[in-house]
This record gives sequence, C-alpha cells and structure tokens, in this order.
Amino acid sequence: MAHGPYSNSLPDLKTPAFVNDWRRGALITAAIFAVASAVLAYLAASLQHDGFQHLLRSYLMGFVLCWSFALGGQALLMLQYLTGGKWGLVVRRPLEAMARTLPLVALLFLPIGFCMKRLYLWARISDPAAAFKAHLITHDEAHAIAWKRPMLGIGSVWIQTIICFAIWFTFLYFMDRWSVQRDADPEPHVHFWQTRFENISGFGLVIYSITMTVVAIDWVMSLDVTWYSSMYGFLFLVGQGYAAFALVIYTTLKLSKAEPLKTVLRVTEQHDLGKLAFAFVMLNIYIAYSQFLIIWSGNLPDEIPWYLDRIRGGWGVIATLDFVFHWLVPFTLLLSRDIKRNKRRLMLVCGIMIFARCWDTFWLIAPNFPDAARNLHLSFGLFEYVTVPITVGAIWMWYYFTQLQKRPIVQTNDPHFDEIMEAQHAHA
Repeated sequence: MAHGPYSNSLPDLKTPAFVNDWRRGALITAAIFAVASAVLAYLAASLQHDGFQHLLRSYLMGFVLCWSFALGGQALLMLQYLTGGKWGLVVRRPLEAMARTLPLVALLFLPIGFCMKRLYLWARISDPAAAFKAHLITHDEAHAIAWKRPMLGIGSVWIQTIICFAIWFTFLYFMDRWSVQRDADPEPHVHFWQTRFENISGFGLVIYSITMTVVAIDWVMSLDVTWYSSMYGFLFLVGQGYAAFALVIYTTLKLSKAEPLKTVLRVTEQHDLGKLAFAFVMLNIYIAYSQFLIIWSGNLPDEIPWYLDRIRGGWGVIATLDFVFHWLVPFTLLLSRDIKRNKRRLMLVCGIMIFARCWDTFWLIAPNFPDAARNLHLSFGLFEYVTVPITVGAIWMWYYFTQLQKRPIVQTNDPHFDEIMEAQHAHA
C-alpha cells in the first residue's frame, strides 16, 4: 500500500502478462534440451563408455549456476537493504523472486548428494592408505584425503549442506515475511522497517559469506582434493554477485517494456544499475587476477597444477575466451555512459555477463577430472556441458518467473517511491 501523492499514479502494479510467455518458453526449452541431453548421454555411453559420468559433471555445473543465482539474489537483497538507495526499488521484487527459488535449488542438490562417489575422489576412497598402496591414488591425494576427512566425508558434507540450506531458509523466511507485512502496513513506519531489515541483513551477509564458502569448498573446490585456495570463497562470493546482478538488471529492463516499470524505471536508476554492474566486473577482475598472480608467482607444486590443468592441452583457448567474455568485453562496454543509459545495449552487456559466468563455471569444474585435465577434446560428453546446464537452468528460470508473478512488481510502501515518481524525474 502506498501513501504518498503518487500512490495512485500507476494503473496496475502487477507483473506484466507476458511473464507467462517467459514461463512457457522456459518449460519448452527445458524439455527440448532434456531430450538432447539424453541423446548425447546415450551416444557417449555407446561410443565412449562415459555418458553418465559427463551427464553428472554437467549437471553439477547447472546446479552451481542455479545456486549462484538464487543465493546471489538473496545476498544482493541483503546488500540493498543494508545500503539503501533508490535503485533498490526497481530490482527488489526480482531479487526477492530469485531468493525464493532456494527450495528448488535444495531439491536440485539431491542428485549431487546421492552420486558423490561418482564425482568426488574423497567420497570413493574410504581408506586412503590402502588405496595408495594399491596404486589407486597418489601420495598427495592420500595425504589430502586423510587430513581433510573431518570436512570431506559423505556424511559430513550432507550435514554441512543441510545446515547451510537451513540457515539460508531461515533468513529467506523472515525477509519474505517482513516484506509482505511491510506492504500491508497501513502506516509507512519507515524507520521501523528500515531498522528491521538492516539488522537482519548486516548479520545475514556475514553468515552468507561463511556458509557460501563452506559449500563452495564441498561442492566445487574438493573436486580436486589436493588443491586449496584461501581466496576461493571470496571468488565465488563476487562471482555470485556478478551473475545475479546481471540477471536482475536484464529482468528489470525486460519488464520495463510495460507498466508499471515503464514509468518507475528512470534513466537515472538505470544508469546507477549499470555503474553497479561495472563495479562487480572490476571486483571480479581484481579477485580472479589476484589469486592467479599469487599462485603463479609462488610456483608451488601443490598449487600451480590447478592452473596448468586449465591452460594446457587446449584449455588455454577456453581460459583466453573466459578472460574476453568475463572481463574484457563487459569492462570495455560499461565504461560508456551511453551504453549504461541505453536499454537494449545494457541488456546485451548483461546477457554477455550471464553467458560469461556459465563459461567460467565450465572452466572451473570440467578440468578437475583426470580425463579432462590438460586434455580438452571434442566428444559427445563435452556437448552435455551445454545441454544439461541449459535444461537445469531453464527449470530454475521457470520457477523464478513463477515467483516473480506472485507479488506486485513494485513495492509502493517504500520511502523512495514518491521521490522516484516526481515529475521532473519522469522516465525518458
């Protein structure tokens, strides 16, 4: 409920009807690529005997991307509540919808959880000393599995995962409940609601950083049990913000083709969103390059192979394109003021950023496996890294659009609503 002079200036605050078409398109896409994934898995199993293995690896990639969007959306929502700003009014509903997809992400984890032995070396080896004597693993792998067993065990990873999801669900419950109550508040208790959201968001961002780091280690970094990086959690933290913010900007710009965002989204706030996207691109560059520089200059035998696995045997092309897509192109384009203020061009940049995050996730995951490290080769299994993540991502997008339709697209009971609707700042 709005209470300012502009509270009745918008005819309809509902999500535009064309979001139904988005939902339908997401389901159709999921069905088409699910069939393609099954065909590729069958061909890979028939010709190369590794169909299910690649299917599971590519599924992990799709799961990690969906988790990044959902949890990244929740973290950005907390960040917006903590910092304030008019730009948050236009992206808050999409961010809330992204956060409410966490239950689906929890369900998507189940295949990973039940198939750990097929993905993770530490899950397959119960006795590292005996496995080493049988020449099944190297000395470094045996040593790493033995010392990391308290954290990297099937039971302990399940417990950590359940605890982390429970914590994220707790924050989601209170933030979502308070958002509904704030909308229904007959009086604009601005200070009360701001204080409540700031308090939970400040604490929540700290807890988010810790829990996200724990599962990033469990689900992704432990694919190479001998490797570690103290910056890995922060790298994922920034990557989630990078991907989720690109998606929320893209969604908002698409929604602004119709009311109410056609009126609410001013060029000023669009420019602000573009500048924030640029900040995430710069931070992403800084973190990724810092990790590379430290490890490469140190040249330690227990660290440097991780990068060698990703730049030799054909992977250098993937790494080079990752740099181009992930940093060079968006950084160059977002330097332009005109691009940030042009809807179509800004949407193009955000689309590139989302694609780049998918490319980077492939580069992070695929070379961890012995048959792929320093050995990029065309196979039916390789194409599954395209079809399976698209299938999983399309299912997630369908649920995201479903959640987006459940609330008015603009939260009018907000201190910035009347300011953003002032005539001298009308949407251009």
